[in-house]
Amino acid sequence: MSLQKGDLAPAFEAVDQDGNLVKLSDFTGKKVVLYFYPKDDTPGCTAQACNLRDNYEALLKSGFVVLGVSVDDEKSHQKFAKKYELPFPLLADTDHKIVEAYGVWVEKNMYGRQYMGTARTTFVIDESGLIAEVIQKVDTKEHTSQILK
Repeated sequence: MSLQKGDLAPAFEAVDQDGNLVKLSDFTGKKVVLYFYPKDDTPGCTAQACNLRDNYEALLKSGFVVLGVSVDDEKSHQKFAKKYELPFPLLADTDHKIVEAYGVWVEKNMYGRQYMGTARTTFVIDESGLIAEVIQKVDTKEHTSQILK
C-alpha cells in the first residue's frame, strides 16, 4: 500500500449505479469515506455495505459522504444497491483506474490459486482532499465504528 495518512487523495471520476458521473472533486470541503470492496453481493461485502447503510445517518451527522468502489459494472451495482437499499453511490471501476490509483488492486491467494483482486480498504479523506486515515483491517460487521472512532 503506497498511499498513507497525509497524502493527497488521487483524483478520480466514475459512474455510479444510476449512471451519474461522480468525481472526488465534487466533495471538496466535505469528509469522504471512500471504501473499496471486492465484489457485489458476496457475504463480506454485503455485511460491510449493510453496516454502512444501517449507520448512514450517524455518518452524515458526522459530516461524511460515503462512496463505495468495486470493479463490478454499473448494472451489478444497481442490483446490489437495490437489493440492500443502499443509500450511497457505488462507483463502477471496470477499467481499474481507481483501484490502481489507490493501490488496492493486488495479488490475492485463495485455495492456492493466485489472482488479481481488490483489497478491502477504506480511505477517510478530509475536507481539503488529504487522506486522514487508511483502514486496511476492515471489520465488515462493525465498519462504521472503525470510521467514527
